[in-house]
Amino acid sequence: GGEWGLGRLIRYLADAVPGLERIRYTTSHPRDMDDSLIEAHRDVPQLMPFLHLPVQSGSDRILAAMNRQHTAADYLRIIDRLRAARPDIALSSDFIVGFPDETNREFADTLRLIREVSFAQAYSFKYSARPGTPASGSDNQVDESIKEERLASLQQLVHAQQVACNHAKAGTVMPVLFERKGRRPGQVQGRSPYMQAVHAEAPDRLIGTVATCRITDILNNSLRAEVVTAEAASERADA
Repeated sequence: GGEWGLGRLIRYLADAVPGLERIRYTTSHPRDMDDSLIEAHRDVPQLMPFLHLPVQSGSDRILAAMNRQHTAADYLRIIDRLRAARPDIALSSDFIVGFPDETNREFADTLRLIREVSFAQAYSFKYSARPGTPASGSDNQVDESIKEERLASLQQLVHAQQVACNHAKAGTVMPVLFERKGRRPGQVQGRSPYMQAVHAEAPDRLIGTVATCRITDILNNSLRAEVVTAEAASERADA
């Protein structure tokens, strides 16, 4: 008969489910990032250090027009608290460019927020009218060519941040959850704690297990790794 927040649920799952090694959740909203959830990022090792937290725009006026119910400053304060709780956390977000009446200065506010946060990845889109929404009836639609220019600029910035995030992992050792066979024979593919795709030359028996890997190479959209130790994973696979 009571209510549980997501933070409490994550703690319960981590304690109650035997062998649970990884917890992720999506998609969150800035207003849902309460103290309990932020503290779970600090305290629960099974909760992966990756968070997709959509912001959409860096302009307060555009955020209000979108009915997002938060400001750019609100978002940045949440990011600061998350990084204080979990310094290695990687962040992802959503962005919409060319919302009706968005000015060059307001778009610049979005780029400024991206530079300040530094994202590991992001999903970005040009605004498109949805029937029945207030914005779709606006007389101040942004020209399609301007939307395309803004999207290209934003994606270029985010891509540079993603590349930097990936390169920072070169030579590091991390647990990788292998999920499937890779594209090449003898290769398996998985995910790092930070949601990066990881490829390694390893036996298929590691699929469905977590193995310790060293990142050896940075590719365009993924990491290459070598398995350092997989004793625990191999024991589970043989069980």
